[in-house]
Amino acid sequence: MQIQFNKTINGTFSLNDAKNLIIFDRSTFSLLLSNIIVIFLAIYEKWNVSIVLWIYWLQSIIIGIFQFARILSLKDFTTENFKMNDYPLTPSKKTKTFAAFFFAFHYGMFHIVYASFLLFLFTRSLHTGDVFSILLGGFIFFINHLFSYIQNKDIDEKSPQNLGKVFIAPYARILPMHFILIIGATISEATLIIFLILKTLVDLIFHSFKHRPITR
Repeated sequence: MQIQFNKTINGTFSLNDAKNLIIFDRSTFSLLLSNIIVIFLAIYEKWNVSIVLWIYWLQSIIIGIFQFARILSLKDFTTENFKMNDYPLTPSKKTKTFAAFFFAFHYGMFHIVYASFLLFLFTRSLHTGDVFSILLGGFIFFINHLFSYIQNKDIDEKSPQNLGKVFIAPYARILPMHFILIIGATISEATLIIFLILKTLVDLIFHSFKHRPITR
């Protein structure tokens, strides 16, 4: 059996999304704290670039898992500016289910590619003890995103969400990883710290965008 995915899914952003870039609530502070802990551990334990990148790869996977669950749990949502093969979608359970599983497939393929880059570029720089550091960092972010998912579930239930925006929001959060993969082998310890700070800022901005209750 051959399965072909030839759907084109588009979503658009309103200029109003540029306002109030960071929404300060409990889930935002939880995300900030998680990033600060990882930055502290990276400096204190003198982590190399490969450890940090694998931790952020795990965080990105965790984001995708909770986003998949979030799409499936949406009850009241719109599909404005959300199209498939230039055909407007209707806000139905079938549309929501297809979007969730298409997201899981597409997002998963992205991360298989990322993992391939990481294995190719940084495998030799990893040691046995580094696995524990990677899992520790991943666990810190898992707790954070679990709390965020529970905390923001009320927002999804009280205010209609745009399915297109929910679908594409996680992709923007992996841009810092994509950037650092390009220059990964040449990055210095000082540059890594700068990246960690910038990554935290981007994380906070797109976390706020993802959970903003405005749909139009």
